[in-house]
Amino acid sequence: MSDVSSTPTVWLAVWPWLRTILITSLGLLLVMTFLERWLVYPAPPVDRGDWQPLTLQHEDVWFTAPDGTRLHGWLFRHPDPQTAIIYCHGNGEHVADNAELVARMRDQLQATLFIFDYRGYGKSAGVPNEAGVISDGLAAQRWLANHLQLETSDLVLMGRSLGGGVATAMAAEQGARALILVSTFGRMTDVAAAHYRWLPVRLLMCNRYDSIARIQQYKGPLLQSHGTADQIVPVEMGRQLFDAAPTSNKVFYELPGYGHNDNPPASFYHNLAEFLAANTAHRP
Repeated sequence: MSDVSSTPTVWLAVWPWLRTILITSLGLLLVMTFLERWLVYPAPPVDRGDWQPLTLQHEDVWFTAPDGTRLHGWLFRHPDPQTAIIYCHGNGEHVADNAELVARMRDQLQATLFIFDYRGYGKSAGVPNEAGVISDGLAAQRWLANHLQLETSDLVLMGRSLGGGVATAMAAEQGARALILVSTFGRMTDVAAAHYRWLPVRLLMCNRYDSIARIQQYKGPLLQSHGTADQIVPVEMGRQLFDAAPTSNKVFYELPGYGHNDNPPASFYHNLAEFLAANTAHRP
């Protein structure tokens, strides 16, 4: 027979170790919860990049989110645009980081492009969070539609990484002529869980960006591109979002050997131009 009286002795011996593990785990959870905003929105310093690129022929734009947050963006006009595109950048970038990219797309795609900064990024005011950032995207879409005298659903939405989550939410709520997603995910919680396997991030995260659920509301043309060597957002996560999209007019463009932040090859812009030509009509 076992000695029942020894149980308290065993418990007293184990408890200090168990208490240390519990306190340490709770402390890590609290720290990660506190750091979530910084991890999800690592906005670069505003003095990084060229904020006066005189050769790119852009216009400074100021507009306001519904809650009054003042937002900033750049408009790149094409003299004879075949379409209009809003570009939603990644979480570690701002407008000035993407100026040359947007100017290149303006010329190669024969499109007017608008790029903006989410709250807390670049020259935009405020502090980022999922509801606020998506609200900023919706406000940018309404501003450009009004400025060009179009409907919000006449605009092409393009998002990279975090920006793909923003663009998907915009398309779901206000429509889009076409949706272009680059190196993006189905759910941000899945990305976090892949990087922090020892934390219950799916339960703790406030910023979830569930694009798999949101894309159910979008039935228009979809083009996704993703690098096979992406170690931040694995290509399988991009595929999950693509498979969830209800539209039959969709293309998945795989980039063999490309990572999350690698510049896409010239063929990407060629394929993108063909996709837009096939799926967008001329808009004034």
